[in-house]
Amino acid sequence: MKIPFSYIARNLWARRLTTVLTAGGLALVVFVFATVLMLDEGLRTTLVTTGEYDNVVLIRRAAETEVQSGVERRQASIAGSHAALALGADGAPLLSKEMVVLISLVKRGSDKPSNVVIRGIGQQGMALRPQVKLTQGRMFRPGASEIIAGASIARRFAGAGIGETLRFGQREWTVVGLFNAGNSGFDSEIWGDAEQLMQAFRRNAYSSVIARLNDGSRFEAFKQEIEADPRLTLEAKREQVFYSDQSRALSNFISILGMVLSVIFSIGAMIGATITMYASVANRVGEIGTLRALGFQRRSILAAFLAEAMLLAVLGGAVGLFFASFMQFISFSTTNFQSFAELAFGFRLNPAIVLKTLVFSLLMGFVGGFLPALRAARMQIVDALRAA
Repeated sequence: MKIPFSYIARNLWARRLTTVLTAGGLALVVFVFATVLMLDEGLRTTLVTTGEYDNVVLIRRAAETEVQSGVERRQASIAGSHAALALGADGAPLLSKEMVVLISLVKRGSDKPSNVVIRGIGQQGMALRPQVKLTQGRMFRPGASEIIAGASIARRFAGAGIGETLRFGQREWTVVGLFNAGNSGFDSEIWGDAEQLMQAFRRNAYSSVIARLNDGSRFEAFKQEIEADPRLTLEAKREQVFYSDQSRALSNFISILGMVLSVIFSIGAMIGATITMYASVANRVGEIGTLRALGFQRRSILAAFLAEAMLLAVLGGAVGLFFASFMQFISFSTTNFQSFAELAFGFRLNPAIVLKTLVFSLLMGFVGGFLPALRAARMQIVDALRAA
């Protein structure tokens, strides 16, 4: 004979204050756990959406980032003539020879500097990134000392607003437009004409070549041909994979730090849940004896008290998730350990995170409630009734 679920729920309601305090402790742990997962997901989403599936990034072999890479003009021309590349409306390959450098800019309202990516793009640079849209002003003119800034950069850095000027590469650069990159990594960059930026920074080689394949399924064949060509010292990566790799170090740091904090907090929460359930058992000795006298078996008592602890955990998990969901309205910036440039991203909640968080809360409830439930189930009928 099983104890009705309504009986278990009424027990939690009868001890409202204890239930609220214990569920609040569990909710705090769940909040930390969920926000760590959301932060990691936000970082991954930001960098993965930076790339297009059919786009290919060509960089110097063994280089991990565009800043470390160097692609000679001759090699860029050879790669750009490959038959697998898609053609634009003008019949030219959809290709952008790009230069990437880091500069230090001062944040608005403070004297704190931070690294920012300056990207020189070719004429097809915008066409290769359909998620990038000009929101204010106009596109920079090729051959001019003009730049456009990502929306995130314009908000956070002095001199990056439309109509303002920045000095780098021994020149004054005018911000003539702002763009929105759909919350991708490009929002944290400043773009200009590749040739002008190469002159300003006295570079003879590009950092990378971005190209669009006419058939995405031919990537592996294209990769093998590029990397086997003796004239080239390049490697090819899908753009999505390339930017995903850029998040690895920062993502690992966030995950490890977050999991350590979650484990520490969860131990405290499970101890709190255990104490609460032990107190519940101690206060309900007579009730347990009566249930046993009515014919309820030990396993039913065990299941009832364990279900009570897990119901408490689900309540705390739901509250923690509710408050964690509001973190999606917050965005912040930090240094990407891979590129050493500032990167802005936010929190992302998805069904997988909800499921993981609820499983985590149930696990805390199970661990915290098992020993008290076992104690309740082992009580002898006579001893329980006598103690009552």
